[in-house]
Amino acid sequence: MCLISICIPAYKRTEFLGRLLNSLVIQDFKDFEAVITDDSPDDSIQRFCAAYADLLPIHYHKNPGQLGTPENWNEAVRQANGKWIKIMHDDDWFSGPASLTRFANAIKQNPDCAFIFSAYSNYFFDRSESQKVKLSSWWFSRLEKSPLVLFSTNLIGPPSVVIFKKSASCEFDPRLKWLVDIDFYIRLQAHLKPVYIKEHLVNVGISEEQVTASCFREPNVEIPESFHLLSKLGPSPFRNPFFYDGWWRLLRNLNIRSLDQIREAGYQGEVHPIISRMISCQRAIPKSLLKIGPVSKSLMFLSYLINS
Repeated sequence: MCLISICIPAYKRTEFLGRLLNSLVIQDFKDFEAVITDDSPDDSIQRFCAAYADLLPIHYHKNPGQLGTPENWNEAVRQANGKWIKIMHDDDWFSGPASLTRFANAIKQNPDCAFIFSAYSNYFFDRSESQKVKLSSWWFSRLEKSPLVLFSTNLIGPPSVVIFKKSASCEFDPRLKWLVDIDFYIRLQAHLKPVYIKEHLVNVGISEEQVTASCFREPNVEIPESFHLLSKLGPSPFRNPFFYDGWWRLLRNLNIRSLDQIREAGYQGEVHPIISRMISCQRAIPKSLLKIGPVSKSLMFLSYLINS
C-alpha cells in the first residue's frame, strides 16, 4: 500500500492528461500510485497511458459504461490503494517537482489531520495567463469556525488542491455538479479541522469546456442543487452570516423574485421561510440598487439581522 493515490478521472483529452502525467514523472516524492479511471468512449486514453508504463506506477481502469461527473471521481477513489487520496482533474497539474513532497510532509507533521489543501494558481488557457490564489489567515479562521462559509465563497478551491485520508464516507454526491466540491468539503470538515499549505502546489486549468462553466448562472442547475445542499445541513444554517449571504447573492444573481421562479427552475419541495422572506425583500428593492455591491451587502446584512 502506498501513501498517496493520485486519482485522475479522465475523459478523452490526452493533451491535458500528458501535462499532468509529466508533472507526476518529475516529482521528488515517489510513494504514490496514479489511478486513472477512463470515461472515454474510445481507447485513446488507454493507449496514451501505455507510453508511461515504465515511468509511473499507473493503475488504469476502463469504466464499463460512461459514469460522468462526479461518479467518475468516485470510481477513481474506489480503485485507489493509497492511504490518502489526491484527486487531480486531467486539466490540472502539479506546479513543481516538490509538490507531492509538501503534501506528504503536511501529512507527517499533522498525524491527527485527515483533510489538507494548498494554495494554487489558476491558469487561463484562452489567454495563457496565470493568477495565484492564496487564502488569508482571516478567511482561514472563518473556515475553521464553520465550513458553511464555503457556500458564500469557495475558500478551498477545486478538488485538485485537496488531499484527504481515504475512508468509507469519502464519496462525492453524484446528484451534484455545481456544488459537488462545496458539499464534499462541508461533509469532510464536519468532524475534521483542515490544514492549509500556503505554497502554490497545483496549477488549475480554467476553460469554458469545464462542467462548472456550463453550470454558472443556470437557474435549473444552481437552484435545485442549492436546495439539495440545504436539505443535508443542520436545522439552522442561516444563523451563519456567510451562508445567509450566499443565498442572498444566489437569488440576486439569478434574479429570483418569486416562488414561481423557484418552481420553474426545477425545485418542487418546501421552501425555507427565510428564503421566502429574502425573495420578498429583494422584490421590494429596485434591481439597479441590488447590482451595486456595497448597497446589496448592506441590505443583506440588515435582512440577516431581521430574519436570523
